[in-house]
Amino acid sequence: MMESATYYDALYARQSVERADSISIESQLEYCRFETHGGPYQEYIDRGYSGKNTNRPAFEEMLEDIRQGKITRVIVYKLDRISRSILDFANMMDVFQKYSVEFVSSTEHFDTSTPIGRAMLNICIVFAQLERETIQKRVTDAYYARCRRGFYMGGRIPYGFAKTDTVIDGVRTSMYVPVPEEAQQIRRMYELYANPENSLGDIIADFNERGFRHLRGGVWTTARLSEMLRNPVYVRADVAVYDFFREQGANIVNSISDFTGYNACYLYQGTVSTSRRQGDLHDKEIVLAPHEGIVSSHVWLKCRRRCLQNRRSTRTCRAKNSWLSGKVKCGRCGHSLTIAKANTRWGRYFVCSGALATKKMKCQGTGCTIYADMLEDYMRHAIGARLAEFPLLSKPETSRVNPLINEKRIRLAGIEKEIEELLLKTTDANAVLLRYIGERVEALDEEKRRLMEEMRALAAAPDEHVLKSLIDPAAEWETCGFGQRQAVADILVSMITIAEGKMTIMWNI
Repeated sequence: MMESATYYDALYARQSVERADSISIESQLEYCRFETHGGPYQEYIDRGYSGKNTNRPAFEEMLEDIRQGKITRVIVYKLDRISRSILDFANMMDVFQKYSVEFVSSTEHFDTSTPIGRAMLNICIVFAQLERETIQKRVTDAYYARCRRGFYMGGRIPYGFAKTDTVIDGVRTSMYVPVPEEAQQIRRMYELYANPENSLGDIIADFNERGFRHLRGGVWTTARLSEMLRNPVYVRADVAVYDFFREQGANIVNSISDFTGYNACYLYQGTVSTSRRQGDLHDKEIVLAPHEGIVSSHVWLKCRRRCLQNRRSTRTCRAKNSWLSGKVKCGRCGHSLTIAKANTRWGRYFVCSGALATKKMKCQGTGCTIYADMLEDYMRHAIGARLAEFPLLSKPETSRVNPLINEKRIRLAGIEKEIEELLLKTTDANAVLLRYIGERVEALDEEKRRLMEEMRALAAAPDEHVLKSLIDPAAEWETCGFGQRQAVADILVSMITIAEGKMTIMWNI
């Protein structure tokens, strides 16, 4: 190396990762020194930097020396050592031409003083960028292939768990195991939030009162609690959880038969990056995790649905809202009916949000005025009558789903899928096959009815292992407050549609 000369060649070398199959910095420089033919040179070395951009200290230093007129030639072992981006390479060549600096690739023999040499150089940089993007695609594909098999993919370990080594499909990886004291706090958090009367602030107050300090040195905040309450890494996923994720538009990797109520779930962003708001599960990947969940599906779903409901309506002003918010739809256009306030004795009424949003819509409302108090009073009686059909309900010490019900729901889903596949085959079937399909569908339908009757019987039967007391749901309903009525409506009512003075109630149960 000779630094005393006024003008010299710049020998640039870069290596992003030290690997046995990659050419070392010293080997690159050996090739570059040969091109100097004994002339003066200065070495510029970037270790551990990618060629996808020019944010490299030695590269920036070399450009500064070029601007100061010190460098006559830049010599590299290979084109991709200096740049793998077409835009960056074009900008670099503009600087080289401005200061009359030649560019030499010792193994590719480019001559930038001729048009054909510059053209060949541009072609090579296109392929260098293609190679980099191909590598990125392979890495991304490999990442999601591992995700879909339930492998541990790194990142922050969720509160409530520690990491331990395991083997999945013959591959060494890691999985989560509960940390007893942290898991106790997580269960308490879900238990409190499952009660609609408790807010996130109430949970923090309860934790402070009980001395539940953050065991990892952090501070309890509403944002942190909200993140934990949405995370499926805690749930013991059964068929109800499977149905929830399917309703929300998530891509579920595992089949419904795998949702046995033991494993938790991993939530991944998915192969397509989206800019949807927080909590949206469309195009996201749901994969069963190898570890056991620590929160029952019933409690987790109550909390998760409450988080969704918090996005749809603001509950801070109860006098303006209704406990039916989010349930009432316009029968004409399908948009939600929202609460408006009137200076009359009725105070509040429902209006079509679609009709309010734009005058271009054909829908101009439901065709009648829907007063909130009258609709709430009607639904209060309707829900009370519905609850009266179930004279006794169990009030368990710990909410858990009867495993027999979950097994029957898995079989029920299999029957529905088989019936759907059989019906698709009827279009091309001959008479013999049609007769077979008809007999098979009839048998499956009979099994389906039997399973549903057994599930109803299991749901109505008290579980002596968890039963704490028996309550009268219809009587309890009349004494419910705003939050409790909203929670019961979420469970019982799927949707209420109103159009032309007619109302239709779609029940979940």
